[in-house]
Amino acid sequence: MTQPRKLHIKSFGCQMNVYDAQRMVDALAPEGFVETANPDEADLVILNTCHIREKASEKVYSELGRLRVAKDEAALQGRRMAIAVAGCVAQAEGAEIIRRQPAVDVVVGPQSYHHLPQLLAEAARGGRALETEFPVEDKFGFLPPPQPDAIRARGISAFVTVQEGCDKFCTFCVVPYTRGAEVSRPVDKIVEDVRRLADNGVREITLIGQNVNAYHGDGPDGRPWPLGDLLRHLATIPGIARLRYSTSHPRDVDQSLIDAHRDLPALMPFVHLPVQSGSDAILAAMNRKHTADDYRRLADRFRSANPAIAFSSDFIVGFPGETAEDFAATLALVTQIGYAGAYSFKYSPRPGTPAAELQETVSAAVMDERLVRLQELIDSQQSAFNEAAIGTTVEVLFERAARNPGQIVGRTAYLQPAHVMAGPEIIGRILPVRIDSLERYSLIGELAAPQPHAAFVTRPDSSPQSLPITTGA
Repeated sequence: MTQPRKLHIKSFGCQMNVYDAQRMVDALAPEGFVETANPDEADLVILNTCHIREKASEKVYSELGRLRVAKDEAALQGRRMAIAVAGCVAQAEGAEIIRRQPAVDVVVGPQSYHHLPQLLAEAARGGRALETEFPVEDKFGFLPPPQPDAIRARGISAFVTVQEGCDKFCTFCVVPYTRGAEVSRPVDKIVEDVRRLADNGVREITLIGQNVNAYHGDGPDGRPWPLGDLLRHLATIPGIARLRYSTSHPRDVDQSLIDAHRDLPALMPFVHLPVQSGSDAILAAMNRKHTADDYRRLADRFRSANPAIAFSSDFIVGFPGETAEDFAATLALVTQIGYAGAYSFKYSPRPGTPAAELQETVSAAVMDERLVRLQELIDSQQSAFNEAAIGTTVEVLFERAARNPGQIVGRTAYLQPAHVMAGPEIIGRILPVRIDSLERYSLIGELAAPQPHAAFVTRPDSSPQSLPITTGA
């Protein structure tokens, strides 16, 4: 009987890459590959790369240097190890990867990983395989569905890609060049995926895309459906208790999405809405296509539809030309909106993007100082947000055993980890938890008696000037 071949995938970056890694596993399962956590024993190692952050390609080449040593050691043992580079660095650098690191066997872009079996076969015949073109066919139409055992092993929460690519062309971003134009999957294909997941124990679905609320997939009625309509449809699928989506662009929020947050109990009241800066001058230089006031009014619309909504966001500090006044506008926006959490980064140029050509750069020292100030403000808001949960009862979807013996951990509506002492039989259930204390970013509590309407604790003052005090992420 043929022994299974071992596959190790290391993913960098975003949720899209986590999902893509799972689909690569699914694509290679019919070829006899099974996953291993140990790259040294793998017959195939895939680096699933991200090109968003600074020095992304250097990290990949450093990892490839280590893998080259492991590949040589495998050869001494009479075993062949193949190395593949996938994802956005593969798309951006292509053949340069093979030139710089000849140990690489396959380079494949994020739109072509359904061709992995053919590319690996080509490389095994003695050459190198490279595919970074945007294929005409939709990769999702060629990927085998995940096996029931694989779905159950991945837990009670799952990602489902509904949209890929971006047409916004923010001046700092490589996504339009590495992922291509915006493409949305048909509604029926997404429903098929979600039903399969629900049938195998998945309770929570996060719809993902580079610009997920630009979704416009063909519906069964022959018209393009917006994201809000898709969410309404998915909320009717038996077994799916929670719905989320990420990542959004402020320009693509429409009324159907606002209304979905008003109407759908299954749609979690936690919106990741990147703004990047609070300065209109910097937003214009970034080609963000919205102003700070547009963003404030959008937050008001969300909160009017559902006062329990909380926000997270992304910020870039030190974009070329950012003045002290521009940065002060960002701090003012953060204070006005009030975030449950946010990601913040120093600007770093991405080769090939318009912003990389800008000359009026901000010094590293100034960027460091501004980032510290911004993160201190965001951390203070997140701490207040979490502390407000103490003494309240919140609903938690339990996911798995925690590190501490006897504890089970789950997530609140706002993605906060919540720990209780309980048995594994509660995994997959949504139960009320009385929160007693806070350990860093985790809530500690105990199971409470079921509450008739225990779901979210809303803030007493939902005006945009107040800090959100909903129980939160």
